[in-house]
Amino acid sequence: MIFGAATLVAVGGAAFFVFRSEQQVATLKSTLRAFDVQMREAADLLAELRLGQQAYVAEGQGGDFWMSKVSTLHESATAKLTALRQSSVSAATSTVLDEAIATLGEFANIDRRTRDYIKGNQSLMAADIIFTEGGASAATAAQHVETARQAEHQAFDLAEVSLRKDEAIAAGGAAGLAALVVLLLVPRPRTMPAVEVPDTGLSIRSIAPSPGVAPPQPAPANRHGTVLKAAASLATDLGRVRDADEMSRLLGRAATLMDASGVLILLADTTASSLRPVLGFGYSPEALSRMPPVSRSADNAAAAAYRTGKMQIVLSRPGGAAGAVVAPILAAGGCVGALSAEIHGGGEATDSVQALATIVAAQLATMVGDTHSAEQRTAAQG
Repeated sequence: MIFGAATLVAVGGAAFFVFRSEQQVATLKSTLRAFDVQMREAADLLAELRLGQQAYVAEGQGGDFWMSKVSTLHESATAKLTALRQSSVSAATSTVLDEAIATLGEFANIDRRTRDYIKGNQSLMAADIIFTEGGASAATAAQHVETARQAEHQAFDLAEVSLRKDEAIAAGGAAGLAALVVLLLVPRPRTMPAVEVPDTGLSIRSIAPSPGVAPPQPAPANRHGTVLKAAASLATDLGRVRDADEMSRLLGRAATLMDASGVLILLADTTASSLRPVLGFGYSPEALSRMPPVSRSADNAAAAAYRTGKMQIVLSRPGGAAGAVVAPILAAGGCVGALSAEIHGGGEATDSVQALATIVAAQLATMVGDTHSAEQRTAAQG
C-alpha cells in the first residue's frame, strides 16, 4: 500500500505538472498571436506614414490635410511600438523595437524639414528629401518591426522547448518510479526443499541427469550488445572528426547501422527561418546543391523536428516510398538543425534505429551547436 500510494503521488504530481506546463504553452501561444496582430498593425501604420508623406508633393493633393494625417499616423505608430516593447518577452525584441522607435524620431525630424521646404515653395527640395531620406527612414523602421517579430517567435520556440523538456523529465521520472514499484512487488518464487530418496540417501537435487538428455544451453548472445558497441564506437569517432570528408564517411557508417539508403544533415540559417542541407551520405554533390532550403513553417518532417525539438517518424508504405527518421539537433540554445535518414524495410519504427539517430544528432549538437547558435545571435543582433 505504501508503494502504491507513492506511485499514485508521483504519477499525479507529474500529470499536474504537465497540465500546468501545457497551460503555460497555451498562454504563450495566445500572447504570441496577439503580438503578431499588433506587429501587423504597426507595419500598416508605417506604410501609411510613408505614403502620406509622399502625398505632400503629389499633384491635386491637399498639403494641409496630409500633414495633419502624417502627424496622427506618426503618433499612433510610436504609441503602438512603445506598447509592443512593454509587452515583449525577449530582450532582443525590446532592443530592436527601441531602434524602430528611434528611427521614427528621425522620421519626425525629416518630416519637419520637408514641411519647411513646402511652406517656402521649394517643392523640388521637399520631394527629394521625401523620396530619399523619408522613404529610407520609414523602410528601416518597418525592417526593425519584422526583425522584432522574428526575435519574439524565436524566444517563444526556446521557451516551448524548455517546457517540453521539463514535461518529458517529469513524465519519465513518474514512469520510472512506477516501473520500479512493479518490479519490487513481483512475487519471488519459493525454493522447494530437497526430497530425500530412501533407498540411496541422495536428494533429488543431487541426481545426475539421465543419459541422452541434453543439458540446457545458454541463450544466444543478444544482438543489441553488438549494436550498442558499434554505436559507441561511432559516437567516439564523431567526437574526433576533423573535416567534411571524414564526417561523410562516418555518416556512411551511421547509415549502415540504421540500414539507411541516405543520411542528410540540415542546419538552420542565421535567421532561424529555414534549414539548408550542408552534408550527407548517399547523395551526389549535384543532388545536394540542388536541394532547396526547408522553411521552418513547411509541412514536412524536417521542419516539424526543427520547430518542436522532437523526433519525427515517417512510416514507409508497402510498394511506396521508404520510411524516414528525422532527429532534431538540440544544442544549449535550442534546436539548430535536423538529421534525416531514409530507412528501408520498415526499420524506422524500431527502437534501435531511433536510438542511433538520436545518438548521432546529439554528437552533431556538440560539434556545431554552440558555434551555430552564436552565429544566429550575431545575425539577430545585427
